[in-house]
Amino acid sequence: MLLDIIEFEFLEDYKLKLTFENNEQKIFDCATIFNEKPFEVLKDYHYFKQAKIEYGTLCWPNEIDIAPETLYLDSVAA
Repeated sequence: MLLDIIEFEFLEDYKLKLTFENNEQKIFDCATIFNEKPFEVLKDYHYFKQAKIEYGTLCWPNEIDIAPETLYLDSVAA
């Protein structure tokens, strides 16, 4: 199942509220991936806040992204 992200909002403590194309909303805790390359740069809150959606995927500068299926499977219901 591949569901694109259609919108998101920043929550406290590096969490993101994600809305998928089926209108399901989920919460993803980015702190859970801070120890994995290349995601350690997301610890910088200024950098973290530069997230945007490109082609249904959550992306940051320098070609860092998290696949929507990962976000969907590793999130909890909002």
